[in-house]
Amino acid sequence: MQVPSSVLLPIELAPPPDFDPARPETWPQVVGRLEWVGGRLLWMPPCGGRQTRRVWDAIGAVDPWLRLHPEFVGGTNEAGLLLDGDVRAPDLAVFRARDVDESSAGFVRAAPVLAVEVSGAREGETSLREKARWYLAKGSEVVWLVLAESTEVIVLTSAGEHRCGLDDVMPEHPSLLGLTPRVGEFFRNLTPRATAS
Repeated sequence: MQVPSSVLLPIELAPPPDFDPARPETWPQVVGRLEWVGGRLLWMPPCGGRQTRRVWDAIGAVDPWLRLHPEFVGGTNEAGLLLDGDVRAPDLAVFRARDVDESSAGFVRAAPVLAVEVSGAREGETSLREKARWYLAKGSEVVWLVLAESTEVIVLTSAGEHRCGLDDVMPEHPSLLGLTPRVGEFFRNLTPRATAS
C-alpha cells in the first residue's frame, strides 16, 4: 500500500462486519500495525529499519533486568493490550507476572508497569506522547519514549517527565528497582563501541 507523505497517520479503517476488538482472530489481515482506540480502528505502516533496531536495543536494555526479576515478564512484538475496550500495542512492555495469563492467546488485560514506545519515520514525539497519556490513564506507572532522531529517552509518569540524553542513566522507578540502563543502550548501533586491542 502506497501512502502519500501528506497523509496524516494513523489512518482510520472501517472494521470488518464480524469485528470484535477483544478477539484477535476477527481483526483484518493487513500489512502494518493496527490498534483499536476510542471506537476507531487505526492503521500504521510497518516499522522501518531504524525503528526496529531501536526496539531491539530497548529489549536488550531491559532483558538483563527481567532475567533477575521473575516477578515481572516482558512483552514485545507490538504487545497487545485490551484495556477499557481499547486495544493498544506498545513496542515493549513490562508486566507484573501475576497480571499475565500465559494460557490465553488473546490480548493482555492488564496495564503494563512500564510501556516503551519507539519513534518511527512517520510517528514522532507528539503522537507518542498521546499514547503515553493513554498508558498512564489506563494504569501504567511509567512510560519511556525512545526518540531515534534526537537520541533521547523521555520518561513519563503521573508525577511528570524527565528527558534523558545519550550519556545519562535512566532514572529508577520505585516499582522497577534497579532498572536503570544507560540511555546509550537504546542506541547501540549509533554509538561508538570499544574495539578489542
